[in-house]
Amino acid sequence: MPSGSAPATASSRPPVEESAAVESISLSATGDIIMGDAPNKLPAKDGDGFFDSVASSLTSDLVMGNLEQPLTGDTGTSKCGTPKRPNCFAFRSPPAYAGHLKEAGFQLLNTANNHSKDYGPQGYQNTVAALEGAGLAHTGAEDQITVVDVKGVKVAVVGFSPYAGANNVNDLPAAAAVVSAAAEKADLVVVQVHMGAEGSDKNHVKSGNETYFGENRGNPIKFSRNVIDAGADLVVGHGPHVLRGMEFYKGKLIAYSLGNFAGGGRTLSRDGILKYSGVLHVSLTKEGAFTGGKFVSTYLDDLGVPTRDKTNERGRKMVADLSGSDFGDDAAVIGADGSIKAPA
Repeated sequence: MPSGSAPATASSRPPVEESAAVESISLSATGDIIMGDAPNKLPAKDGDGFFDSVASSLTSDLVMGNLEQPLTGDTGTSKCGTPKRPNCFAFRSPPAYAGHLKEAGFQLLNTANNHSKDYGPQGYQNTVAALEGAGLAHTGAEDQITVVDVKGVKVAVVGFSPYAGANNVNDLPAAAAVVSAAAEKADLVVVQVHMGAEGSDKNHVKSGNETYFGENRGNPIKFSRNVIDAGADLVVGHGPHVLRGMEFYKGKLIAYSLGNFAGGGRTLSRDGILKYSGVLHVSLTKEGAFTGGKFVSTYLDDLGVPTRDKTNERGRKMVADLSGSDFGDDAAVIGADGSIKAPA
């Protein structure tokens, strides 16, 4: 979608007077979203009510998610159609499922990941058409800077991944350049990034590049700090399929992975810690200052449906522990109520 072509404020909200002072705006974000896998692994009721358990937890001025699948019919071109990919996974949901995202409250979806082109270029084009048809903004194509207006504050969202057609997480100078360009277009810059190795043993953030099945999936720490140096105000990570810790760098929050938010049709593993996820909430001033945040715990139920974890708050506890163990004095401080604070 061209920059600035989709307002981020839902039409159901009352308009904000131009003279009203906005001290801060609220942003929310999730990790990986797969609603099902057509034609045989779709959720009950054709996805109606799929996000009901978590919809109220998403509410903010700008709601973002990582769409980990195309919304398309069968294009006849699947990335898993060759002998070289015997253990390949390709997912797709019907284009109409963009409506489920809209109904849940999502306003902007990231497509910079390893599944957005599961059904080839046409499948990706169909996804873009489905999102735009539902009034949803999107980001993730190479050099794409999506700017949305949030209560009079211009927010640029840029997606990165290690895959062709997206801004490259492994090209740090190019990443800095596109973020700098985004900062020229908007008041705030949010980086959505699909990075890091996958698996239940990959929940810790370590120095250096991470690889998975021979793919260089980036150096999460170096990349995140690089884009903040270039002008990013918030980094939202996903891709490892597990929760990871959070740190502050130069006053900016880095969430290294928000885990598996939705895996309809049992498309994502629910074994052990792979089932835990959450919704990240962050409040920022127009100048980019962090004024508060919260982590709301969720999990995948037996069918892969995103479910609020009100009783145990397991995701919140995991993020708190991982943040402290991985980042020490720079760790985000996660309170018992889920509040996120910068270290003293």
